[in-house]
Amino acid sequence: MSEKAQQTEHRPPPPPPPRPPRNVGEEATATPPRNVFIAWLVVLVMLSVMLFMLNSGGLQRNVQEIDQTEFYASVTNHTIKKCEIIRESASGIAHVSGVRKLPDGKEGRFRLDLYYGETLNQHLVANGIPVKYPSTFWTQVLFEILPIVLFIGLLYFIFMRSARSAGMGAMNFGKSRAKMLSQDKQKVTFANVAGIKEAKEEVEEIISFLKAPQKFQKLGGRIPKGVLLLGPPGTGKTLLAKSIAGEAGVPFFSISGSDFIEMFVGVGASRVRDMFEQGKKHAPCIIFIDEIDAVGRSRFTGIGGGHDERDQTLNALLVEMDGFETSEGVIIIAATNRPDVLDPALLRPGRFDRTIVIDLPTLDGREEILRLHAKKVTLAPNADLRRIARGTPGFSGADLANLLNEAALLAARLDKAAIEMKDLEEARDKVLWGRERRSRAMDDKERRITAWHESGHALVQVLLKNTEPVHKVTIIPRGMALGATMSLPEKDILNKTSNQLRDELVVLMGGRIAEKLHTGDISTGARMDIRMASRIGRHMVCEYGMSELLGAQAFGDNQEMMFFGREVSRTQNYSEETARRIDAEVTRLLHEAFARAEQLIQEHRQLLEQVVERLLEVETMDGRDVKELLELGRILTEEERLARETAATEKAPAADTLPPVVGAAPPPPPTDEHVPPGTVA
Repeated sequence: MSEKAQQTEHRPPPPPPPRPPRNVGEEATATPPRNVFIAWLVVLVMLSVMLFMLNSGGLQRNVQEIDQTEFYASVTNHTIKKCEIIRESASGIAHVSGVRKLPDGKEGRFRLDLYYGETLNQHLVANGIPVKYPSTFWTQVLFEILPIVLFIGLLYFIFMRSARSAGMGAMNFGKSRAKMLSQDKQKVTFANVAGIKEAKEEVEEIISFLKAPQKFQKLGGRIPKGVLLLGPPGTGKTLLAKSIAGEAGVPFFSISGSDFIEMFVGVGASRVRDMFEQGKKHAPCIIFIDEIDAVGRSRFTGIGGGHDERDQTLNALLVEMDGFETSEGVIIIAATNRPDVLDPALLRPGRFDRTIVIDLPTLDGREEILRLHAKKVTLAPNADLRRIARGTPGFSGADLANLLNEAALLAARLDKAAIEMKDLEEARDKVLWGRERRSRAMDDKERRITAWHESGHALVQVLLKNTEPVHKVTIIPRGMALGATMSLPEKDILNKTSNQLRDELVVLMGGRIAEKLHTGDISTGARMDIRMASRIGRHMVCEYGMSELLGAQAFGDNQEMMFFGREVSRTQNYSEETARRIDAEVTRLLHEAFARAEQLIQEHRQLLEQVVERLLEVETMDGRDVKELLELGRILTEEERLARETAATEKAPAADTLPPVVGAAPPPPPTDEHVPPGTVA
């Protein structure tokens, strides 16, 4: 963004009529250079003439010139096999050629010129010699040249069309491929963006500046020259940029970072300069560069030289954004999901002054996104989008849009008039774990082992205090899993305590212990549980400082994502003795979780068997059914549930009078230090 809000050069008051999207360098790329096509055409014509001459020469070789006497003698002796006559109308001379039998028994071609008359034709017919009257010489030439001309025209058409579509004229490699957003198309505004409220508020300042720059200039402020949008894939970075263009009402150029890089050296830098030149002509304007990490990667890799095509392109971009040739009135908005590989010079103030992080949507944001996409589909009255939002933590906006689309396809496949809650939940489970694989063969023994495994998870999760409510338990195979126990968080979890993580370890161990209790053996079905438990335990020790032995220390900085060349030489920052202590602490956490889970399952084995039998009967159990079966020994009817909820609403028990949960971990010790959110991976 420039320090001046108004453009000094004169601009005509009436804006030009809207045009469809086109390349910025369309004037130059619409008609490729004619010199290239003329050169190709000359080469092909010369090649065609040479081929024709060679062909004509080949026809004239081994042709014997004879006189009239010899010709008539051959006709009389019936040694002429066939004859062709080409008559010249002006002089009456006929060019006669054909094939005759030679004295040695072979055949050879002959030709002669003689006066054409009726006697020649009658003489040939009388002796039974077939006569052919071919077309004129120029007609013959036309038929010889016409295929070659058609072939040349086809090559010219293909080459010209590919050059126009790709803009790859010989003199147009350096032209920018940025496309101007057409104003006559359907606009994307802030009404089409949901779930990123804070990001919308930040970019609204840019729109306000473009509409009323005097409001900011009178206080001496300047609008940021560049805005960098960071966030995971599918969170709405590109959609937010489109909405800025729709709200601002200024020229909006869109280009991808990969469009700058070509096989020719210097093309990327030339395209950057051309893009900013076009931006100056339409200033004030917005240039959006999607996936800028393709061109803005760090130059300090530490390996090899640094003067390649990408570096030249990046240097040109740095100069245009804030160098001696600063572009006034050109605002750059870039998007990437790899900020760790961007060059530091690109991120400094003056180039990208503002960084907007677009994170995964919260619970309210997910519900807002679902309601926005639900306007395009038909929902049944029982569709609870709030419940779906609760069951989709970690979903991006693109994931939620895909969820509703899958639900719509499922409902349409079943010939339903509207999307029901069952369709939404099935679509969510399909996106998370894959489609149900009922065709996957499982005998009774495997089904029972899977039921014990999933029931063990569900039992421990209900009994413990610091866990999320059970949402669904199923033994129907989905994706690569034979069964699943799903949770339904009450709210977004931004921070986790040590007790919560320890209870998660206990829940993960519950499946292995339950199936061991049933069969007396262990199986491979717990491999993902063990992997997740090991990862959580190592994070607790190495990153979160939740080990009483090692204390608040962080280990293993080299575990982070490395950019090639930057951290190749990084070594381990702790000793071998510390590594052994870390392994011992992780092992201790896992063994403690295993012991707690084993104790809970042994104490409540009868309840576990009830869940197993019910699960084998219905294959899928709702979280409320599991809780009621464990607490009351049976599943309530809908009338009993309604009466119970009404009684609980009228007289809710105080928090300090609630009975303790069996097997719950002790509460965390009080602390004055606040743990920052977002520290749990």
